[in-house]
Amino acid sequence: MSIIFASILPIFLLILAGVLIKRTGVIDIAGWHGLDQLSFFVLYPVLLFVSIIKADFSTIAVFDILTVISGSWLIVGLIVALFGPVLIRANWLQYSQYSSVFQTTIRWNGFIALAIAERLFGPQSMAVIALVMAGLVLPVNLAAIYVVTTHATGSKQSMVAVLKRMATNPIVLGCVAALLWRSTGLSLYEPLMMTLDLISRGALAMGLFGIGAGLSAGALFKMDIAHVLPVILKLFVMPLMAFISVSLTGLGADLMPTIILCCAVPTAMNGYVVARQLGGDAPLYAAIVTSQTLLSFFTIPFWLMIVGV
Repeated sequence: MSIIFASILPIFLLILAGVLIKRTGVIDIAGWHGLDQLSFFVLYPVLLFVSIIKADFSTIAVFDILTVISGSWLIVGLIVALFGPVLIRANWLQYSQYSSVFQTTIRWNGFIALAIAERLFGPQSMAVIALVMAGLVLPVNLAAIYVVTTHATGSKQSMVAVLKRMATNPIVLGCVAALLWRSTGLSLYEPLMMTLDLISRGALAMGLFGIGAGLSAGALFKMDIAHVLPVILKLFVMPLMAFISVSLTGLGADLMPTIILCCAVPTAMNGYVVARQLGGDAPLYAAIVTSQTLLSFFTIPFWLMIVGV
């Protein structure tokens, strides 16, 4: 259990560092805006490209794993898609908040999962996580970008505008480029790969600093439905769906901890940058992702204990 805590603590400490740096005023508003743009247009796309390119999928049951994982994601995503409009009409959820609730429910922090898997489970588990990243990153980002774009203001944007933003989104383009390159079977020129790897290493820290800078400490402790719903769905309902799916399909007890881990980690930080760039509720996203990360100190060990780790 201490290994899990040790893997999550640096994430939370970097968010806290972003809060402290923002409060000192050493970086002005324009500087933080530039950091968001750098993360959105360069760092995250390169990070996803490198992660997908480097993954080894040859030793795992690709179709079965993706079916179980995507099924869990689809169920939880449908819950938000179906009940979100109901909550908006009931005035329990603001229209502008919906995209951040949706994003923080369907996104997942694969890099926390990788950090824990590396120390607990070994190379095969890391390959499974990389597979899930490669298989879900495109549909999850497309769904998130669509929802953020259509809920950026009080009025709907045209479908043409939405599709254009989705097609030109740097994160989506990074994923597509990686999948297309893998399909060629070619190796990337080693010096170029090393360059991209060096760029990607800055993505996590920069993104976490940005989340901390956008965090509203007062909003962190609110108990309204916009904060509570994505925490419950992401940290409890989604891993429960994965547990049921693996149990029913008989995928294998050896894969259960890794699949549960994929579904139990908090939401990804890159959704905050998407919210900032596309007009979503970025402060709400920052508050939710920080709450989820803090609570995951306790929920991830709980789920791993349930499956016998």
